[in-house]
Amino acid sequence: MRINTFMVYENSISQLQTRQASLSRAQEQLTSGKRVDRASVDPAAAARAERALAAIGRAEAGQRSLDASRNSMTLTESALGDAGEMLQQARELAISAGNGSLVDSDRQTIAEAIRGLRNDLLAVANRTDGAGRYLFGGQGADSPPLVDSPAGVVYTGTTGEQLAATGEITPLTVDGNAAFLATPDPADPLQPLSVFTALDKLINGLLIPGQSSTQVAGIVSTALGDIDATGANVAQWRARTGEALNRIDGIESRLSQAKLDAQRDRTNAEDLDLIEAISDFKNQETGYDAALKMFSTVQRMSLFDYLK
Repeated sequence: MRINTFMVYENSISQLQTRQASLSRAQEQLTSGKRVDRASVDPAAAARAERALAAIGRAEAGQRSLDASRNSMTLTESALGDAGEMLQQARELAISAGNGSLVDSDRQTIAEAIRGLRNDLLAVANRTDGAGRYLFGGQGADSPPLVDSPAGVVYTGTTGEQLAATGEITPLTVDGNAAFLATPDPADPLQPLSVFTALDKLINGLLIPGQSSTQVAGIVSTALGDIDATGANVAQWRARTGEALNRIDGIESRLSQAKLDAQRDRTNAEDLDLIEAISDFKNQETGYDAALKMFSTVQRMSLFDYLK
């Protein structure tokens, strides 16, 4: 068997270069902490990591939408709570107005106090979320959705509600028409009753001079029925916003778990086992060092070296 010295050198150098490349690759992995830092290393693992990364992105986008929905519903729930308190104050004032010992000026003072509550209630119904979106704007409103007019408060928004762009439906707004202007009238359930109309009727009734205690009692009785009905409707919408907030919490929990699972999948697909990697690096380093020493020894074992 004939051995070519040049071939031996070439094979040795080739092996050394291979070992050096493997050692360099192991060092890169240790530095980056990634077993798969490009698709060519492990296409299947790289594909798994990309799918996991996309799932993380979807979860984060869903979380941003949920945050917007939670902020809006929290503010809406607070606004409806304020509205309920104002209606309760108006109810108490209406009861006090039914006192038979009061004179016209006393009832006028009470009527003006109720008017103030009515105007404050309108301001509550036109609150925004701080970013320009009206909480009770329904499907959209570029200006305050509830507008005072000679005929009473009218709704200028689009009925319905805006929804957050997530996989599961969460609201961004509430239908202000349904919350404030569309309570079934106790006297005629087929007709809608506006909370503002109920208060306006009470105010106008109390401002009529020279009424008997019986007439005032009739006005107050009707007003209490209307206020109770509209207050119950506002409370029902407040409960719905509370339910929406509970749903948002549940969806957030699922999104957080989905993100955690995706992060785990990505880690399993591309991250490096440091203990195993360090051991592998040490083995390759030892092997490369031994190969260098062996090549140095073999390089001197030439016939020409012996002939010198």
